[in-house]
Amino acid sequence: MYDKYFEYFEKGETWKSRARTITESDLIMFSALTGDWYPLHTDIEYAKKSPFKQRIAHGMLVLSIGTGLTKMEPEIIVANYGIDQLRFIQPVFIHDTIHVELEVMDLKDKQNGTGVVTVKQATYKQTGDQVITGISKALVKKESEN
Repeated sequence: MYDKYFEYFEKGETWKSRARTITESDLIMFSALTGDWYPLHTDIEYAKKSPFKQRIAHGMLVLSIGTGLTKMEPEIIVANYGIDQLRFIQPVFIHDTIHVELEVMDLKDKQNGTGVVTVKQATYKQTGDQVITGISKALVKKESEN
């Protein structure tokens, strides 16, 4: 989505990412990287006794993978500007396949060669269930200033 300059975004515009399957290796590598070894993510026997009956992916892992699925052109996007109203709605299990959908909600000209693109960000799994929602903002360059 962030592969065009600020001037070319339109309110109501939508974008859908490719899909990616969550693996057991993802959970282990994320735990090792972050130090988050919470047993619901890493302990099969503990997770069997949970309401989910199996291990679930870290919410922040799923959010991070969703960020990686979002198209970002380095010469255009300046920075992620934040996520408001972030909610983890449904669990994501090992072998679930996720994708991200974005809808442009607002455009704010920063008057400094950039603008803020505000999108409704939703992550879904293969069942069609929404697993994450939030309002994401990105600082994007203007073509007219380059």
